[in-house]
Amino acid sequence: MTISSSEIRRNMSILYEGEVYTIVDWQHRQAPKAPPTLTLKLRNVKTGNVFERKVQGNQKLTAAPMDRRASQYLYSDGDIHTFMDNETYDQFPISEDVLGDALKYVKLGENLDVLFYEGSVIQVEPPITVNLGVVETEAGVAGNTATGATMQAKLETGISVTVPLFISEGDLLKVDTRTGDYLERVSK
Repeated sequence: MTISSSEIRRNMSILYEGEVYTIVDWQHRQAPKAPPTLTLKLRNVKTGNVFERKVQGNQKLTAAPMDRRASQYLYSDGDIHTFMDNETYDQFPISEDVLGDALKYVKLGENLDVLFYEGSVIQVEPPITVNLGVVETEAGVAGNTATGATMQAKLETGISVTVPLFISEGDLLKVDTRTGDYLERVSK
């Protein structure tokens, strides 16, 4: 399937020069009296190498034919993490280099999408937002209540996020997995 530059988005997987790459970032530029150019920052799915390529802005790209499977995170053994396909119940391991930051947002037993290309796991996509509990917060400083005052909160998966001063231990927070930002406090 070919895609145009207007259909490009981050984390999309494409076939480029015979290999599968994930788009890390991209920019479309139209200089006066010059043809448009498309600058792609690509990550090779197999090697993890990241590089930039400039192509013609109107060049069609080929989306990698992916098999998306909803899978459940079962357990970890060192740097190998085991998942289960929710439809076939097949279990398969995924290494940390493929998982990337996804495990920062997923607890044991939760579901996420696993992308396969030619039978191999190439990418893991957690949900766009997740709810995580606060296990530790910094102490609020008296008098530090100016508009926009923030502090750090450690969440149950081990990541830290910047939150407003009214957040306390035990609160459940909605976090954006694309940016790692606090979105809101949710009721339990």
